[in-house]
Amino acid sequence: MTAASPVPALDRIRVGSAPDSWGVWFPDDSRQVPWQRFLDEVAEAGYEWIELGPYGYLPSDPARLTEETSRRGLTVSAGTVFTSLHRGPGVWDATWEHVSQVAELTRAMNATHLVVIPSFWRDDKTAELIEPPRLTAEQWRHLATGMERLGREVRERYGLDIVVHPHADTHIDTEENVARFLDSTDSGLVNLCLDTGHYAYCGGDSVKLIETYGERIGYLHLKQVDPAILADVVKNKVPFGPAVQRGVMCEPPNGVPELEPVLAAAQKLNVDLFAIVEQDMYPCPPDRPFPIAQRTRRFLRSCGA
Repeated sequence: MTAASPVPALDRIRVGSAPDSWGVWFPDDSRQVPWQRFLDEVAEAGYEWIELGPYGYLPSDPARLTEETSRRGLTVSAGTVFTSLHRGPGVWDATWEHVSQVAELTRAMNATHLVVIPSFWRDDKTAELIEPPRLTAEQWRHLATGMERLGREVRERYGLDIVVHPHADTHIDTEENVARFLDSTDSGLVNLCLDTGHYAYCGGDSVKLIETYGERIGYLHLKQVDPAILADVVKNKVPFGPAVQRGVMCEPPNGVPELEPVLAAAQKLNVDLFAIVEQDMYPCPPDRPFPIAQRTRRFLRSCGA
């Protein structure tokens, strides 16, 4: 009887988690767990890295947040901002006001990245259509030039790198739109946060993206979708919020894409990458996230991460 082959060590991958995996989508919502409970449970589940989540959920005073994270053995990897730069220069001032606030806290926590999520074309609570799901050529130009400006300003003023997050119900979603965005932007200023779940939700192949645009992959979100629920969501054009309530984002390793090949492809890039676990499940019972987080951490260890 031969011994099983050892799992290759993914020594360039730094695994963490985020408030999202505890059902947190908003700075303040009675259906979300208190931030103290999130910090306690994410540490107990075995994670050392976290994201800030929606600005205002965790304490925004750097001294207090440093105290709260340090005593739990946690370190911040990134902050998150939302933008609508496809709307043109007229939104810059409001965008920068939001970005600078988050970037200042992110820098104060000695993090290195700012995850940039494009604005939704559907309301994330009501699913009401806000604007057309397709951009015009002019809007694409605004999006590309706006993101480059954002990348430049954030780096010069705060020393952070922006990583743009393709996301369901936004204009950067499918393989076609992600490729168009990457081909339209400067790799020295703008790179990608590849969310494996959102990319699969929108029909994309994460391994193919890593192998094709490896130099643009600056950050990972590890997530899976339930293929049966996703098929019904696509068939019936269900908005993302209601799809999440149906359980379209599921616990690894029960969904797609398989995370082992994704992590192996990322390791081959030979660069240090954060891989932050997320499982969209807003709203959810308060006792649900912790055991999922424990099982997911064990699963990722079995993959070598």
